[in-house]
Amino acid sequence: MSACVPAHTDSARTEHVHPPHSPPPRGPGRFRVAGADVSAAIAVFLIALPLSLGIALATGAPLQAGLVAAAVGGIVAGWIGGCPLQVSGPAAGLTVVTADLIQQYGWRTTCAITVVAGLAQLGLGCLRVARSALAVSPAIVHGMLAGIGVTIAVAQLHIVLGGTPQSSVPDNLIALPAQLANLRPADVAVSVLTLTLLTFWPRVPGRAGRLLGRMPAALIAVAGATVVAALAGLRLPKVDLPSWSSHALATLPEGPVLGLVAAVLTTTLVCSVQSLLGAVAVDKLVAARPGLTGRVERSNLDRELLGQGAANIVSGSLGGLPIAGVAVRSSANVAAGAVSRNSTMLHGVLVVIAALLLVPALELIPLASLAALVMAVGLKMVSLNHIRTVTRHREVLVYAVTTTGVVFLGVLEGVALGIAVAVAVALHRLTRMRITHDESEGVHHVHVRGQLTFLAVPRLSRILHQVPHGSAAVVELDGSFMDHAAFETLQDWQKTHTAQGGSVDITGRRPGTRISEPADTDNCRCRPWTPWRNHQCERPPTAPPPGTGRPDATGDAADPAPGAADGRELARGISAFQRNTAPLVRGELARLAREGQQPSQLFLTCADSRVVTSMITSSGPGDLFVVRNVGNFVPLPGDEGDDSVAAAIEYAVDVLKVRSITVCGHSGCGAMQTLLSAEPGGRQTPLKRWLRHGLPSLERLPEDDGTRPRLAGRGPADAAEQLCLANVVQQLEHLRAHESVSRALGAGDLELHGMYFHVGEAQSYLLAESGGEAVFERVLETDLTA
Repeated sequence: MSACVPAHTDSARTEHVHPPHSPPPRGPGRFRVAGADVSAAIAVFLIALPLSLGIALATGAPLQAGLVAAAVGGIVAGWIGGCPLQVSGPAAGLTVVTADLIQQYGWRTTCAITVVAGLAQLGLGCLRVARSALAVSPAIVHGMLAGIGVTIAVAQLHIVLGGTPQSSVPDNLIALPAQLANLRPADVAVSVLTLTLLTFWPRVPGRAGRLLGRMPAALIAVAGATVVAALAGLRLPKVDLPSWSSHALATLPEGPVLGLVAAVLTTTLVCSVQSLLGAVAVDKLVAARPGLTGRVERSNLDRELLGQGAANIVSGSLGGLPIAGVAVRSSANVAAGAVSRNSTMLHGVLVVIAALLLVPALELIPLASLAALVMAVGLKMVSLNHIRTVTRHREVLVYAVTTTGVVFLGVLEGVALGIAVAVAVALHRLTRMRITHDESEGVHHVHVRGQLTFLAVPRLSRILHQVPHGSAAVVELDGSFMDHAAFETLQDWQKTHTAQGGSVDITGRRPGTRISEPADTDNCRCRPWTPWRNHQCERPPTAPPPGTGRPDATGDAADPAPGAADGRELARGISAFQRNTAPLVRGELARLAREGQQPSQLFLTCADSRVVTSMITSSGPGDLFVVRNVGNFVPLPGDEGDDSVAAAIEYAVDVLKVRSITVCGHSGCGAMQTLLSAEPGGRQTPLKRWLRHGLPSLERLPEDDGTRPRLAGRGPADAAEQLCLANVVQQLEHLRAHESVSRALGAGDLELHGMYFHVGEAQSYLLAESGGEAVFERVLETDLTA
């Protein structure tokens, strides 16, 4: 099948998920819509209807064009797109672009530009470059949207005051005093009422607020303003929807070629980036909604680009506005409980019905009310949260330049300026470097902070030659990059200084390595966490002599007696720690030595060598109180035998006052495999006696009543994985039986968590309760930035 054609099977696609315990469709040709999708479609439709008309009004396009785009975005993009719960349609982010196109080329040529932009999106989707679009700095994207929001708000303010907007922000600002002097009270009154309802409707307190809050504020604001205007008999400009028979369709584009190419590029850029970012945001919303993870597929961005392209081709051909993913409608779709793309498509069908049957009601809406609605949307696009984020990441200059450029020059020009400033800022950070020299107790310290490139060689050489001959010197390199020129300068000075009787200790970076990596001559290309890993780099593993290696309880092969080579390997690792890692953590360890340990969590996991607790939890010294044993077992209190686990639990809860305990199992656990294959009876070895603590977990396996622990989105790979999951749940129950744990849980001072780590996938799963069922949900990379 061609890469450009999304694969469909039948009407019951994988995204069409039915509620738990409901029977599946009886035949492949039978089409069903879940009740949750119907209610979500109605909620989204009630939001989309007034916004589509308002955006069409703001662009200067025929008002029917907004309805066409909303219907096509719902049906076509919803059916083909790669993000099942994203709702597409006319977007506020495209308002300025579309308004400029209509001003320059007219409406019918703008429709043709929309069609060509859709073809460009299809091409990009076939080339599978959707992920590349996400490489644009968020500061540029947010700055672009903020600039568009300011432009929308300033333009719509004129309609709110009863006037007509100009073609640009400067012109609108210049004309604003005259407009204020000649405002129309009726338009202002309707606009103020719309904004008041829009602001305060979601804030109605109490039970009444919860009931009323189910109705979209945008619909209530426009409907309320329309009813008041009609009852008061106000004479206002209102929505005018001419007959569909006279609706203008696309024509061949007319105008200068370069201008048309720039128009297509701008439309393609804004539509694509907004839709792809919207799809990523929807994935985060889906992951945050309990019980939905695993039931709705994660977005396929290339397919989403294909769906958006197809929707723009159809919308432009039918005389509709350009289409993109819309954040407001998409978030409302997820919040309303949608479980498949049927909700998006059904909302498009409802828009079609409204456009055909509700024209008399729509023509009662005052234009001032729609303008106030769109103005509020534009103001919300200038997000204080985004400003705080870019300020925290020191990218406020990129944001400000992009916003200003979009407001005063245009979208394409503003984005180009933002990209130029972002590149300049990145180059500045790459070349920025600080070198200091000080002397303490006869030792000269040269501290290099930043990226050490050839541009810094003159300054580095000057500082190094300030160190007196024959003295002890320490050069501390604190950066992530050093090029060949800087390395040679440092190496030549080191040789000269030591030849003159001095000593040089260089800590931090070596050429071709990261600061935290050991530098050796064996072409080691391991990652920055190698100081904490007993790695073998790219050397083949040494097999144990026949008869000396045997599987141990954790699934690894037991090594033969340590030899000289093993000792050297361990010594090399210790040396690497002292050289590279110890200088970085010495201060923190000294603080912990003074103040004592204060971990917030007890982490109980298996002794398997492949489970590196600090790596999979991104924790450091003093963060976790770790207990490891074969099988991550928690013996029940009073059980005769080893009390070490119970002692550790008591110490962690009663003395260290940890706030949470996590039991972590993992894939390929040798203890679970041994439990499954163990024969009853036989000689009782220490290992067999210890594994009796896993027998309650083994007894959970025959249960097949829907209560078995499971991974979200897929079944267990085998019986061993099923036992690993059941064992985590069982050991959490054992934990609750310990007196110190029970007491802390009752006081609300402690939380218990379950975790499963799939070694082969390097993927973590966290235990969540879903309708009485134990489900391990996948931890996504996007969860870290949510």
